[in-house]
Amino acid sequence: MKISQLLIGLCFSVLSLAANAQQPIVIKFSHVVAADTPKGKAAEYFAKKAGEMTGGKVKVEVYANSTLYKDKEEMEALQLGAVQMLAPSLAKFGPLGVKEFEVFDLPFLFASYDDLRKVTNGPVGKQLLAKLEPKGIRGLAYWDNGFKSFSANTPIKMPADLKGKKLRVQSSKVLEEQIRALGAIPQVMAFSEVYQALQTGVVDGTENPISNFYTQKMHEVQKHLSLTDHGYLGYAVIVNKKFWDGLPADVRGQLEKAMEESSRYANQIAKVENDQSLEAVKKSGKTQVYQPTKEERLAFKKQLVPVHQKMEGRIGKEIIQSVKDIGFKPDSL
Repeated sequence: MKISQLLIGLCFSVLSLAANAQQPIVIKFSHVVAADTPKGKAAEYFAKKAGEMTGGKVKVEVYANSTLYKDKEEMEALQLGAVQMLAPSLAKFGPLGVKEFEVFDLPFLFASYDDLRKVTNGPVGKQLLAKLEPKGIRGLAYWDNGFKSFSANTPIKMPADLKGKKLRVQSSKVLEEQIRALGAIPQVMAFSEVYQALQTGVVDGTENPISNFYTQKMHEVQKHLSLTDHGYLGYAVIVNKKFWDGLPADVRGQLEKAMEESSRYANQIAKVENDQSLEAVKKSGKTQVYQPTKEERLAFKKQLVPVHQKMEGRIGKEIIQSVKDIGFKPDSL
């Protein structure tokens, strides 16, 4: 072979290596809610910031609305490395074996976003994220959705109004117990299946932050919504630990900064989005929105707070108490 041919071959090899070196690191970010929810918008914001802060070294591909995996499948996909990033609801970690996260499912545990933030931004929140590492998962941040309200096709003013109703909940033993405490029947199903289940009468009602209720068009198939604010729905942004640890240190640091900024954005817009969704539900005229009185909400709280003690053996008495010490008052709202 001539020297010129060897040189040409070497040049092609160098160019090929250079081209491969310039290929961005792809992060598939999968989630189960609509792109125009607080989580959906925050995921897109993170994708933008990740690209900017890494100088294009990372490309985040966001897949909303269960495009890749339904909520029952996504955690396994992350652990296997089929996707690199998720933002599942905190209830998803109970079935994974990290039952302490189910403390966030307890009804009437947080009186305000301020009390909630003392948990997620404090030592308790960090300790919980660390418990994911033996599962091959690195926890990066907490993102809000909001406080939940009950919906049904009949009016909801008092706990007795839900007695006998089949109410959809996500997979959580705490949420199942909460529904039973109301005399209702818990129905566990994937989020992507809820609209059809409500439409066909497979379930009578559900619980959701208003942004989920509106963006999933549940207001089209639910005649009544009661603003009980009885529980919290939030998410943890997580990544495949092996993938994350294998990133170049500088890139990982840039992504951490992008996540910090995105988390501030996510938690700022969550309440705004829920408020706007509530106005949209009212404007639609399809769902009657009811604001319970203080006495009516206290009636819900009185009936649901015993769930805290019932779940001590599952979640852990110590972690429940550490959260309640922040500001829980059993006899007031």
